[in-house]
Amino acid sequence: MKVLVTGGAGFIGSNLVRALLARGDEVRVLDNFSTGSRRNLDGLERDVEVVEGELRSYERVHNAVRGTEVVYHLGALGSVPRSVQDPLTSSAVNIEGTLNVQLAARDEGVRRVVFASSSSVYGNQPELPLRETMAPDPVSPYGVAKLAAERYCVSFSRVYHSFETVVLRYFNVFGPRQDPTSQYAAVVPRFITAIAEGRPVTVYDDGEQSRDFTYVDNVVRANLLAADAEGVSGRIFNISAGSPTSVNELADTIGRLLGRPVEKTYLPPRPGDLRNSWADIGEARAGLGYEPQIGLEEGLSRTCEYLLNGKER
Repeated sequence: MKVLVTGGAGFIGSNLVRALLARGDEVRVLDNFSTGSRRNLDGLERDVEVVEGELRSYERVHNAVRGTEVVYHLGALGSVPRSVQDPLTSSAVNIEGTLNVQLAARDEGVRRVVFASSSSVYGNQPELPLRETMAPDPVSPYGVAKLAAERYCVSFSRVYHSFETVVLRYFNVFGPRQDPTSQYAAVVPRFITAIAEGRPVTVYDDGEQSRDFTYVDNVVRANLLAADAEGVSGRIFNISAGSPTSVNELADTIGRLLGRPVEKTYLPPRPGDLRNSWADIGEARAGLGYEPQIGLEEGLSRTCEYLLNGKER
């Protein structure tokens, strides 16, 4: 099967690309390398067709989509803090870019688009765990953009016959190829590198906020399932580990795995951050056959080994 992965040079995208190649798919990647890295595709130069271009260019997106059966749309301008600083660009890439992908896929007769959304669309809900039936109430511009993109996906599945979309809401994904050096780096790689180097970790708020930290292989598997599951077009699924962990617990677990003491520096909450976020994954189990196979501690162990020793399991 010939497939396109937008954002295929990014952290999650490059892990998905490897899984698709491993099962024998013909893979094309669309990326502008603004947040993704060519290093993430090292060793795959002969196996992957790379189209360099912007999601905001319909012509470039259309060229990348042409001839594919499934599009995994992971390309985005991520990060809540980045969206707070620059909501206009966040909106342009995450909403208009997704609309370009949907239009190009529709025009080219693509069978299905699998869209990577975010738990940020929920906002601060009064009840936990988070369920797909809850009314979204995003806090950050990033969450607003992802929600708008979701609605385009669902709309297209309803108004264009035989065009299929599936939306996956990711929860705090971590794992190999996640960049710890970016100013917008996620908490797991930042904590691992800081603790390994004996530096304090920066914790926003009191550290007791909960998150559903999800190892990347679980998310990759969810994408593969979503591409082929029957009767799920137009539906939205939570993809996570399905269990909460506080930020303090995360830091302490990493310290234990590395055999290092953990010193925490606490700062005020950042604008747009959520207090608690963890998911009910019952719908994904029933609709996709999804089950997280790698838990938090095993995932952290693998991530430490990759970040600190360059080894991948």
